[in-house]
Amino acid sequence: MNRIILLFSTIVLLASCSPQLSPFTQKLYEENRWTEDELRKIQFYLSQDLVLKRQIKEGNSEIINGKIKMENGRQIEEIVIRRGTPGVFVFSPKDSRFGISFEDGGEKKYLMFGPNPKYGNRYLLLASDWDRRQGKVQYDSKFFYVDSDDAMAGLLVDLRRLQKTSVDTRTAKGRRVDE
Repeated sequence: MNRIILLFSTIVLLASCSPQLSPFTQKLYEENRWTEDELRKIQFYLSQDLVLKRQIKEGNSEIINGKIKMENGRQIEEIVIRRGTPGVFVFSPKDSRFGISFEDGGEKKYLMFGPNPKYGNRYLLLASDWDRRQGKVQYDSKFFYVDSDDAMAGLLVDLRRLQKTSVDTRTAKGRRVDE
């Protein structure tokens, strides 16, 4: 019986320590009026798996971080970013657009996210072109394609960490007139 209580207590303790992730929304951004420096201090997370693919031209095999696979007789570079992967704010090219990087290795390894009014202004993946099957995104100065399901990939944040407020309190002792 003691082992069951200990196991249950451990599970509760671990669950209370793990991040409680919530969608990053335009409302949250506007309410807090974060500067770019403050956004760089926020830990972002990806809401779902994201797979970037691009066809490699013949004779071009410069792949460094992605993996190569054959698909319908073509060489495909594939970069997988898993759900829950931590990311950092890199820059904002214009209002309400964030460049978020999920890996080291260059200033150009980022994806763009912005508010989508159809989904409660959650910050979702932005692409230059979307059609019914795929979207076109730029990553590491190359164009990749993502499946249409990846349009729902968004940014998450740990609200408990963001809402920690430190209050510096002191009590005034008052002043008396010099006699």
